[in-house]
Amino acid sequence: MSFTDQEILETIRMIELETLDIRTTTLGIDLLDCADPDLESTCEKVYTKIVHHARALVATAEGITRDYGIPIVNKRIAVTPAALFSAASGASDLVPVARAMDAAAKEVGVDFIGGFSAYVHKGFTNADHALFESIPEALAVTEHVCSSVSLATTRAGINIDATARFAEIILDAAERTREQGGIACAKLVCFCNPVEDNPFVAGAHVGIGEPETVLNVGVSGPGVVRSAIERLGPEADLLSVAETIKRTAFKITRMGELVGRETARRLGTTFGIVDISLAPTPAVGDSVADILELMGVERTGAPGTTALLALLTDAVKKGGAMASSSVGGLSGAFIPVSEDAGMIEAVRVGALSLAKLEAMTTVCSVGLDMIAVPGDTQASTLTGLIADVMAIGMVNHKTTAVRVIPVPGKGPGETVEWGGLLGTGIVQDPGAFGCELLHRRGGRIPAPIQSYRN
Repeated sequence: MSFTDQEILETIRMIELETLDIRTTTLGIDLLDCADPDLESTCEKVYTKIVHHARALVATAEGITRDYGIPIVNKRIAVTPAALFSAASGASDLVPVARAMDAAAKEVGVDFIGGFSAYVHKGFTNADHALFESIPEALAVTEHVCSSVSLATTRAGINIDATARFAEIILDAAERTREQGGIACAKLVCFCNPVEDNPFVAGAHVGIGEPETVLNVGVSGPGVVRSAIERLGPEADLLSVAETIKRTAFKITRMGELVGRETARRLGTTFGIVDISLAPTPAVGDSVADILELMGVERTGAPGTTALLALLTDAVKKGGAMASSSVGGLSGAFIPVSEDAGMIEAVRVGALSLAKLEAMTTVCSVGLDMIAVPGDTQASTLTGLIADVMAIGMVNHKTTAVRVIPVPGKGPGETVEWGGLLGTGIVQDPGAFGCELLHRRGGRIPAPIQSYRN
């Protein structure tokens, strides 16, 4: 892959002035061979294998930054869903597995490790039950472990039994970290149609179709896209805006693939994908909301927001697909409310509601992400909230997710400071009416007719 002098100078500008970075290099490690009838042996194997493969990850990423001048913000690990490699033990408590994962993450110096996970969109195995019941404590007693579950797919429908139980687990996890504003839930996410090569937490894990080890990269450039649209000016029509975003995404993706391939080469592993999602941060100028407002809405959440988000997501995907044959993960635009300064402000002034965020979920990369709700929200309300987003993904053949944080002791309009990348949460009102009967009914919402494609 060769670059012109102009491309190099553009990249330097993007990094120095427009907050372009590699958001994460995530090393995926298959742990199926760590299965053992004895859980203690499983944990020992998990720790040993992770440390063996990931020991050089942080140093390698830092070396890439020194050599190329490209910031790599996070270094992470993703592993096989723990419910799979823990099943042979028959254990009912999988917290020791989470502790082993956490200890390995601390040893190698990564930010997070994802994969305390289970796929339950069609039903539970015994190991799935064990993992579900272990999630609240596991996230409360570990620092680096992230957990994800698959509750729905287009082919299977929505497992409402699992959704209802997951809602209760969210409340339990929040209560166990009451003094930290329910922060355990920031490490917990549910999916419809999860992808097996997602480098971003909390959903990062390694699917069973992935190699023994694989290096996936997440690139983030909201600031770069924002600057490009700003230079374009308000006179340009929307086709020009789309073309500008597409060209910008092309450049970002080229840089991401260069870093990913070189990092994988130095680690002696397989290069997987570059995820080109626009992942914002609380930093000024690094906001997806700012992009939408430059594109044409007074404030994110106003009429027109969903249409412009659809344009943005599509243009990012098209630009990435032109730049690389290895685009994967989620790839589009993220709307994590507490992690985006513009989204935080939109909620604060009343422009952005939960209902509007759900509408935006239909066209963006994930869905209701980093949403703070009152700590006394009913489990049944969370069940309905999650089921709505799962339905959007199921019917539209897309990945959707929910990462919701009930904040103990807080009500609508109050704020909670999680700090760092997690930012500021403004507690949103889920509404006065619930869905207790839906929560109690259980069962499954069947797969839609368009799922039958064979």
